[in-house]
Amino acid sequence: MPEQLQTVVENLKSLGPRRLAMMGGVLALVMAVVVAGAIYLNRPAYETLYVGLERSDVNQIGLVLGEAGISFDVASDGTTVLVPAGRTAQARMLLAEKGLPTSTNAGYELFDNVGSLGLTTFMQEVTRVRALEGEIARTLQSIAGIKAARVHIVMPERGNFRREAQEPSASVVIRTSGIDAAAKAASIRYLVAAAVPGLTAEKVTVLDSSGILLAAGEDLANNSAQRSIGVERTVEAQVEENIRRALAPYLGPDNFRASVKAEVNTDSRQIEEVIYDPDSRVERSVQIVRTADSATQETAATPTTVQQNLPQEETPAGETPRSTEQSERREETTNYELNTKRIAIVSNGYQVTRLSIAVVVNQSRLASLLGPSTSPQALSERLEEIEAIVASAAGLDEQRGDKLNVAAVEFIEGLDGEEIVSPGPAYYLAQHAGTLINAAAFILVAFLITWFGLKPLGRMLMAPAMADGAQVPELATPSAEQAQLRLAADGEVHDEEEEEEEGRIRFRPGPHARLARMVDLSEERTAMILRKWVRAEAEAAN
Repeated sequence: MPEQLQTVVENLKSLGPRRLAMMGGVLALVMAVVVAGAIYLNRPAYETLYVGLERSDVNQIGLVLGEAGISFDVASDGTTVLVPAGRTAQARMLLAEKGLPTSTNAGYELFDNVGSLGLTTFMQEVTRVRALEGEIARTLQSIAGIKAARVHIVMPERGNFRREAQEPSASVVIRTSGIDAAAKAASIRYLVAAAVPGLTAEKVTVLDSSGILLAAGEDLANNSAQRSIGVERTVEAQVEENIRRALAPYLGPDNFRASVKAEVNTDSRQIEEVIYDPDSRVERSVQIVRTADSATQETAATPTTVQQNLPQEETPAGETPRSTEQSERREETTNYELNTKRIAIVSNGYQVTRLSIAVVVNQSRLASLLGPSTSPQALSERLEEIEAIVASAAGLDEQRGDKLNVAAVEFIEGLDGEEIVSPGPAYYLAQHAGTLINAAAFILVAFLITWFGLKPLGRMLMAPAMADGAQVPELATPSAEQAQLRLAADGEVHDEEEEEEEGRIRFRPGPHARLARMVDLSEERTAMILRKWVRAEAEAAN
């Protein structure tokens, strides 16, 4: 055994069993604190698996996760199950295979436990509505940012003697995290309306968990203004993409920036037009009417004349007046069919009324393309070329009032003209604030235990016990102590031994140092102890 290790072992033996037990207990306590702190600081972060569960579901989920080897935790309310971060998807897939949870937003599995015997029509309808509500709530919870959802559907009752048919309605309550709930309200309304027969989006009311109304009734903002904004953003994105594809191979993707503002008209238009072509006529029908009339008129009475008053034997019969009339009429009617064209145009699209485009180009890139001898005229010509490319790619129309501005500027170094928001030290500090606080608290507790507990305890253990009538436990075995005492009494401590003692790694002072300390404390008691040891040695020799 090496001499230094032997010295350490002898020093430990000299402490006695009581002090060794105390040192062992202190060491076990320190190790326990260190291990507990390390486990507490290195424990995995937990995230929510399910909320709003019943006690039975929590127990079943715990059994399934325990059998699969997935650690879990239950929140203080007893209705929320937590799993380590990154294992949420695996846990949900595993629970879905087992049909868990069964109580939260129960869907069509409600029909699994419904018997057909003795089930009335009303009970069947209520079960169907409950199942539909649960399925819609599950679908809403699958949307990013929606943590929980509750759906209520009111289906109309059928009546044979009702004149007006009732319409279904629905109400939705959602609990979100980290998203704009108002922006999701329109999507939720259309989703619920499409899932329920006969339900329209205007009949769906959406609220958040704090009771704020998000959407209700006929929301014109979602029908017209929101549609116009969406169309404008689509047009702007398309124009910017066209500009990017045109300039990226020439300037590089980081050496230019384009901004587009589009004004779009989304009004619905209906145009009806009827066109007649007089040159393309076709006879449809011909009608000819012919009429011939002939009439003769003769008067029967004899006209009065002078001859009637003359005496004559025989009066000749006079001629009666006669008239004849003849007429003929011909009527011809021809019907023509003209070539007509009827045009009805219904437009529900959009029309771009104006475009405003601004393009900034990195001046350093243009200078590198033009070479070291770059003149303002050459730079201006190159900007005109870029302006022509942008106008062609964006479909610019000057008659429509479109505007285009291309400028060469000096980009900020490292950002390339684009503001890059990257997480800084404050973000990471806030993200790991809890871990840092726990670590600091653990270090502080360890320091306090060491400074105010272990250090005084070590001093107490190392200090000699000089109680009345007690032996000196600091000394080693009698033979070694006697030799050292004799050397100390005679004053024959060689320099070489002192140098060796100084070079050793010692946990406690050597025997001669302890003897000198005893002499300093009490010379009489030290002499008494030495005489006793010498007497004991002489008796042993005899």
